[in-house]
Amino acid sequence: MTRKQILLSGFVAFTCLVSTAAIAGPIESYAPVTQQRLENPEPGNWMLYRRTYDGQGYSPLDQINTSNVRDLTPVWTFATGVVEGHEAPPIVNNGVMFVATPMGQVIALNAKTGDEYWRYKRQLPDDLFQLHPTSRGVGLWEDKLYLATTDDHVVALDAKTGKVVWDTKVQDYKKGQYMTLMPLVVDGKVIVGGSGGEFGVRGYVAAFDAKDGKELWRTFTIPGEGEPGHDTWQGDDWKNGGGSAWMTGTYDKETKTVYWGVGNAAPWPGEMHPGDNLYTSSVLALDPGNGKIKTYHQYHQNDSWDWDEVDAPMLIDLQRDGRSIKSLVHPGRDAIFWVLERTPTKINYVAGWPFVSTDVWKGIDENGKPILDPAHKPVVGKRVEFCPSLWGGKDWPSAAYSQKTGLVYVPANENFCGGFTGEKIALKPGELWLGTKPEDIGLKTKPGADHFGEIQAWDPATGKKVWQHNFPKSQMFGSVTATAGDLVFAGGTNDRNFRAFNAKTGEQLWEQKTNSGIMGMPMSYEIDGTQYIAIQSGWGVDAQRIQDALATNNIGIESNVPQGGVIWVFALKK
Repeated sequence: MTRKQILLSGFVAFTCLVSTAAIAGPIESYAPVTQQRLENPEPGNWMLYRRTYDGQGYSPLDQINTSNVRDLTPVWTFATGVVEGHEAPPIVNNGVMFVATPMGQVIALNAKTGDEYWRYKRQLPDDLFQLHPTSRGVGLWEDKLYLATTDDHVVALDAKTGKVVWDTKVQDYKKGQYMTLMPLVVDGKVIVGGSGGEFGVRGYVAAFDAKDGKELWRTFTIPGEGEPGHDTWQGDDWKNGGGSAWMTGTYDKETKTVYWGVGNAAPWPGEMHPGDNLYTSSVLALDPGNGKIKTYHQYHQNDSWDWDEVDAPMLIDLQRDGRSIKSLVHPGRDAIFWVLERTPTKINYVAGWPFVSTDVWKGIDENGKPILDPAHKPVVGKRVEFCPSLWGGKDWPSAAYSQKTGLVYVPANENFCGGFTGEKIALKPGELWLGTKPEDIGLKTKPGADHFGEIQAWDPATGKKVWQHNFPKSQMFGSVTATAGDLVFAGGTNDRNFRAFNAKTGEQLWEQKTNSGIMGMPMSYEIDGTQYIAIQSGWGVDAQRIQDALATNNIGIESNVPQGGVIWVFALKK
């Protein structure tokens, strides 16, 4: 055989290998997504970030339940082809699955077989610095998908083909502005929030027309001159004060109100921006029609710990203290489990309690303002330690609420503390501006700690903890999802396992080792009478940063969690 024949045969073999992935062909039938379907989704679909506008992360499917979950088995997998943190839930609309991944990908798959329909790959700029190179999903409306990108654009894709319909620049990635969230679509408005507070930018929430990408309104999370709340800032601090809005909001369809979580102030040490610093570390109630702020609740004032509160509160109707409460429930990064009351014009404080140990707060006053212990508030020129660490009692990973058990399930971290020395650093556009040196940021484990990650189950009506599952050698850094089968599904640990728990008792009923650690959000869907559970496995970003920090604590935990994204889909053995 000649050299040319050898090379040709090798090429043929290679082409055979790369073409082994099945191609499902074009999407022939696609069910348009309407406001009515988003407000009342079919049980077998998962079309929003937490399935429903209320953010409860609850599936009404119950074919998979506590009596048979042990028979759950993988039915197909799909490698995404990229590394870093895979954080998006698979989105399913009538048998079509859309998956967003790091590096600006959206993949359309046959949700029953795993065959690929199409793949969109964004060409990201070579000079893009991605502090959080991830995506948390695509929004759906009519026959289009909407992706918020890390180079700060909103892109509309044709759901059947993946072709770009429009592409709108939102802000300038060169200044540190970016987006990672799943857009929230309400009445044809694509609503997104900006990231980049750690670069000294001013946060915002903005809406775009789903048809053509035209900007409809923009509301800054830090009020400018003449706006309510501006007097909580001094001088020009508001111009670069942080307040990122980098997680998807929730929506009350009855009052037509969007609730959006807002991040911490910048830079971190509070003495560098004196005042309460509205609306940082808050929840905003917004009118989706015009972006007007209806009301707000600030979880804690003058944030100095990097405790953003960007995870939007869940909307839950509670019976508490003898009355019905339309509540906002938010287990916070500040270690407080918040129960608030939402009304058309005001957010009222109902209750709050620490769900992990903290030395920062002495209590909460009658108006819902945490009472600070100043000994644990970071300052300039002195190292200050505090518990929990800067990753908080619960970071962005979402809690879930079961409509069957009435419990809230919290992915929490305990026995972590941190600290840093505040330092005045000049702001340079596009560069990190933390108010401390990155190498000075520490994560310490409490002496004698027997575990770190937890899944907690709380009754928000009574404030009582019902059960807790501990993870001895791992943080808990993944969202949880509840189902009508009395199950709670979660990844989030460094051992690469995906697990199912009894929602009433906390007993672990099932686990499956995956290719990587799981940061992604579990979800459930149904096709032809079969219930499926799906998750993205793919470790990275903050979960890996915590892992690296744990490895320096000499407690027998290493940092080598393998990366690489894979979509896993499970069903009961037949």
